[in-house]
Amino acid sequence: MHRRSPSASKAAGVLAALALAVSLTACASTSDSVGDNRAPVHRENAQRSDGQGPGGSSSEGHGDTGSHGGSEGHGTDAHGDVTAEADVTIPALTGVDTQVLVDEGFVDALTTLGVTPGVVGTATFEGGSFAFPITGGNVQYWDPESGVRPYVQGLVEHDGSGISLTAGDTVVELTNFDIDPGTSELYGDVSLDGTVVAGHALLFDLHGGTLEPLRTEGTNGVLQGTTVHVSDAAADLLNEAFGTTAVEGGLLVGVATITVATQ
Repeated sequence: MHRRSPSASKAAGVLAALALAVSLTACASTSDSVGDNRAPVHRENAQRSDGQGPGGSSSEGHGDTGSHGGSEGHGTDAHGDVTAEADVTIPALTGVDTQVLVDEGFVDALTTLGVTPGVVGTATFEGGSFAFPITGGNVQYWDPESGVRPYVQGLVEHDGSGISLTAGDTVVELTNFDIDPGTSELYGDVSLDGTVVAGHALLFDLHGGTLEPLRTEGTNGVLQGTTVHVSDAAADLLNEAFGTTAVEGGLLVGVATITVATQ
């Protein structure tokens, strides 16, 4: 097998991880349909045979989604046995941000409901895109042919930022986003009128069928094209908060661009 240089391996591994486990050899999805604004069919990383799902059992506390890496840098194969060391391990992610270019269909859905979006904390909104600074996390990456599943594990944290959704006197805030690359899911905290109603809830599903090739900007790596969709759980929360049944799971929110510092 061709051996890459250390710098090339690091860049490829980090970016593959932040692509939320999208690989041409081990993960596939159809292209998003522009017309129906719904999630595409998607195959995630293979489930573990021990019944714990991608990444194993979760731990208590904010930020634990159960996919934070193998045993001290090692992964587990399809039989649950400890196997090869990770090809790339990034113990502490620092900067830059995750941006989401909002889809017109999502804006139309909010307008129909009389809901106005806004930003919370360090999040920004400019040129039709929300931006959430990356504040921490970690990533481990294995060659998809190694047998380790999920072959991308870790956590990408966005503490202190989020979005608000306001309708009349009702204000819902979705904050402290955590991306789990092993399950292609985004978690966060939910508050209603200033009171936390759900902690570390599954808010968005992430699909990589339209992911573009990685590119570099200086010492940063950039991945663009992962689509963000409202989860079933988030749809239920929003429908209850705003007294409607109009929000559906799978609704396309927008297209994500993840920029990460590789040095």
